This record gives sequence, C-alpha cells and structure tokens, in this order.
Amino acid sequence: MLVDYTYSMLKDITHLHVNPEDKLIYNPLFFRLNNNRDKEALNEILIKGKILFVHDGIYEQLQELIKCQNPSVSIKPDDYNALIEKHLNGVPISDYGVWVYYPWNRRLVHLLDEEEFIKVRTNRNQLKITGQEQQLLKEKKIGIVGLSVGQSIALTIVMERICGEIRLADFDTAELSNLNRLRTGLHNMGINKTIIAAREIMEIDPFMKIILFHDGLNKQNMDEFFTGNGKLDLFIEVCDGIDIKIESRFKARALQIPVVMDTNDRGMLDVERFDKEKDRGIFHGLIDAFIKNNGIQINDENRRQILMSIVSFDSLSERMKLSMAEINKTINTWPQLASSVVLGGAITTDIARKILLDQHTQSGRYYVDLDDIFKG
Repeated sequence: MLVDYTYSMLKDITHLHVNPEDKLIYNPLFFRLNNNRDKEALNEILIKGKILFVHDGIYEQLQELIKCQNPSVSIKPDDYNALIEKHLNGVPISDYGVWVYYPWNRRLVHLLDEEEFIKVRTNRNQLKITGQEQQLLKEKKIGIVGLSVGQSIALTIVMERICGEIRLADFDTAELSNLNRLRTGLHNMGINKTIIAAREIMEIDPFMKIILFHDGLNKQNMDEFFTGNGKLDLFIEVCDGIDIKIESRFKARALQIPVVMDTNDRGMLDVERFDKEKDRGIFHGLIDAFIKNNGIQINDENRRQILMSIVSFDSLSERMKLSMAEINKTINTWPQLASSVVLGGAITTDIARKILLDQHTQSGRYYVDLDDIFKG
C-alpha cells in the first residue's frame, strides 16, 4: 500500500510548477553588473529563489587570460594578484565580465565577456587553427538537419568554434532508444532534440548564435533555413528522410552551398561542392536515373531503390547490409552506434573546417573505415 501511495503522489507532482513553454527555453540570460538595469534584474531573480547553483570562477579565467596574453612569460603564482588587479583597472572583480543564467538548470555562471571568453576558450586551438583563421570562421554560418549524428557534429563544431552561427533542424524528441548514441541525460526524454542540442551548446559557449527549427526541415521553412539572416556557408545533412535529403540538395545546389553528409557506416563521408560545381549531379550522380525534369517523384515502389543507390548498397558494411534486410522484420530501423556517431562528429567537423577555410575543394565520397584500419 505504501508503494502505491508514494507512486500516486509522485504522479500528482510530476508536472507541478512546470510551464510547457519552459521546455522550449534554450537561450541563457546575460547580466553585466556595470549596468544598473542588469543588476536589478539579477537581484530580482535571486530574491525569487530561481537560482540554485552559483559558479564563480572569474579569477581563474582571468589567470588564463593573462597567461594567453603573455605566452612567452613564465608567470609565477604569486604574480597573478597584481596582474589581475592591473587588468581590472579599478573594476570590482564581482562586476567584471558577465553573469550568465541558465533557466533550465537554474545555474548562474560568472564568465569573461565575449571577446575575452572566445580568446581563452579557443586558445588551445592555436596553431592548428590560427588566430586569423579563427576570426574568419567566426563569421561563418552552418546548418545541420538531423540531430542524432547531427548532435555529435554540432557539439564538435561548437567546441572547435568553426562558425559563429549554427542552425539546427529536427522534428523529433528524445526517446530512451535514442540514448545508445545521443549525448544527453534521462531527464531530457520527451524534450525536442533541437532544444537538447542548443542547451548543450549554450552551456559550452553562450555567445554562439543558434537558430532552431523544431519542425525539422521542410518545404515551408527551407528558404528561411538556407537564407534567413544570410545564406549558409555550409549545409550538413544527416537526416533519415529521403525526401528531405533530395529536396535539400536541390536547394543547396541552386544556392551554390557546399553539402556534407555522414552516414555513420564505415565512416562514410560525402562532400558535394555545389559552390564550385553548380551543375554537379546530386549524390555524385548516383540517382540520376530517377531524376526527371529536374526533380524526383518518390513513391513506395522506388523509395528503397533510391535509398540503396544513395548509400551504394554494395559498399555498406556486412553488418549494415544484414540490418537493412531486417528492417520492419526483426528490427525497426537501421542501427547507429555511439562510436560511429562520435567518429562522424569528428570527421564531419574536420572536413567542414577545411571547406570553410578553402583548404579542401574536391567533391567525393570518403571512408574512415575502422574495421578496415584495425584488421585482425
């Protein structure tokens, strides 16, 4: 009886104090305490008890900043107090930088402000990414559709900071079966995959600009996704829907935007440089036989044939071939492993950076096949 009573009480409080709109919040709030309005707003949040955790590591961040600014100087621990005081130039350390509040986890974090924050956070990229390249990448816009593999790609892109704006599209919410590859906690089940990715990004870098498309990519929002707030510099397509895979490529080709796709089988990566080859056949011409009048009519009869042509069935791993034959028989959909998804995040980010810096100019299909590399 006690167990039944407890469970009943838990069900009653499950949605207590939860506003449905809270599930869509992904932007943190910024408070700069040299601004009286910001100071009053932060005090109001404190008084209302909305903040559960305070993280103030501004002193250590200033130490890092000074170290970054003086790479050739061996700074002794005892020297930092004076150097930090000089850098603050009379500003109280509590007011320096920016306080960032994350409503979804009720954490308040004290950070360096944007310019200094980015300088320190990207410092360990040097010189694999030079300062000049980092500034160039800061102006780039990347769009990602599909947030299973796409989440890993988005987080890796943000960690390297190879763009200043990222657009994420996915209509789905997180389910328990997604957690074999989706980097998130159990408390996020039922939350939009776009929101999960955006919150993770903002907790890494709150100065990143994010635009979300909770309905996924579709005909109605495709123009906005590709050209709203300026044209994309790179489109990364890692969604399941064949229709959108194809339609988005026609759109990218018309706009001369390069496309990258990861399939997380055998580390296969597609690069289509529509920015340099405006008449290039989509998917390297592999589905030209299905194209009529610059379009494709997809139906139940040809859908599987088109998919098999896109992925080059004979080139799939043996495990994936076996799985494809068992879809809707013994399994629901094709398998994805966390190791392959994380690899996809790495290789897609690497090629994306090279494309954006004009260090890779070729279209092609490439493989980073771990089974082939680690034979025996």
